[in-house]
Amino acid sequence: MSHDVGAQMRKGVVEYCVLALLAREPMYGWQLNESLTQAGLIGSIGTLYPLLARLRENEWVTTFDQPSPSGPARKYYRLSPSGQVQLAQFRTYWTPFAASVTDLLGEDRDHD
Repeated sequence: MSHDVGAQMRKGVVEYCVLALLAREPMYGWQLNESLTQAGLIGSIGTLYPLLARLRENEWVTTFDQPSPSGPARKYYRLSPSGQVQLAQFRTYWTPFAASVTDLLGEDRDHD
């Protein structure tokens, strides 16, 4: 059985990446999908909507509808105050965590 290390790493951080994108500006699903797909964090839009549903359930994001110039109204996602707190906490832990992992995974050193 093959173990997809990349999938495991993405699973742990992708929801916080969504929160970070929404901290910049409200976005609709397709915009989020494009950003996350280009960054290699999700494989398809089918992965995104269950994640957005969890974020809404946790009350980390809220939604609102906005008219679209090309069709029906779009559902936009916005970071909630609770989501801002979660993102701030994640940012506090991420930098030292990433630095520790980078240090441990660094090139093998000569063991004279």
